[in-house]
Amino acid sequence: MTNITSLSFVALNISGDNYLSWVQDVKLHLSSKKLSDAIKAENKSLAEGNFTSIIFLRHHMHEDLKSKYLEVEDPFILWENLKDRFDHQKLVYLPAAENDWANLRLRDFKNVRAYSSALFKISYRLIMCGVKVTGKKKNR
Repeated sequence: MTNITSLSFVALNISGDNYLSWVQDVKLHLSSKKLSDAIKAENKSLAEGNFTSIIFLRHHMHEDLKSKYLEVEDPFILWENLKDRFDHQKLVYLPAAENDWANLRLRDFKNVRAYSSALFKISYRLIMCGVKVTGKKKNR
């Protein structure tokens, strides 16, 4: 039996500022447990899988969020409610990440390692916002 008291990853904050990375963590974890259907509209999971999924989702949420969605017993409905509440984070992070990407210059860093770290951090934020990252300049 797994130890449910320890978090597999950081819980979703009440502000939702870690929502984009939290979503990826949840998807990966549920997929690894073969429970990813529980958060899809065409949910074909057994009741046991749904209960396991909802317990997992709640366990990785801030206490106040847990209280707000206490009556929700379907993992897909909880998933959609959280998406409606926090998915706007993409609109917040995308312009800043695009600006950082456009203005990234090697000469602004002490060494290649620092540049590479910044590059990967910006790339990750763009990917989390649904942007395909390429080496080419984007045309608007």
